Amino acid sequence: MMQWNDHSRLTGQHAFLGASKYHWLNYDQQRLIDAYLSNQAKERGTRLHAFAAECIELKQKLPKSKKTLNAYVNDAIGFRMTPEVVLYYSSNCFGTADAITFDDGILRIHDLKTGSVPAHMEQLYIYDALFCLEYGIDPAVIRFENRIYQNDDIWNENPSAEDINPIIAKIKEFDKIIYEVKLGAMV
Repeated sequence: MMQWNDHSRLTGQHAFLGASKYHWLNYDQQRLIDAYLSNQAKERGTRLHAFAAECIELKQKLPKSKKTLNAYVNDAIGFRMTPEVVLYYSSNCFGTADAITFDDGILRIHDLKTGSVPAHMEQLYIYDALFCLEYGIDPAVIRFENRIYQNDDIWNENPSAEDINPIIAKIKEFDKIIYEVKLGAMV
């Protein structure tokens, strides 16, 4: 009987040049380097999000600065926000808000972007809709403040019920369709 080498320390991990990510077989040298650097940036972003969440939970402010991470952490602490909150409508539609608070009729959602790809506010609108759906709140009776922190800048938007209600409707409609497809009722 074959005695297999012990690689238990690697359980649950995936190698960059692994079999399940076979596309690298078709890469040239530059594409390989670009893909590797992109993967490293993604891993760095994951670690920065975890660090920011820990700072917010511990109420540990960072030195006052316009730097993305510092501004994001300090603002979240200042607004008494909770980091990494899952907003759930169904198993087909949920997401994790980087930092969120609902106080005095104002829903604040802040998003930390660590990459260079331009962010899209639609992501935060979906969080707004998920919040309203999960907690049974009419978007017309609250105010919204969404912020994206990226590239040492803060992008701020205040959507209205007219922006959020169509997203709520689409979530309900699409969730029902996916549910029916799962049951085999639609194909």
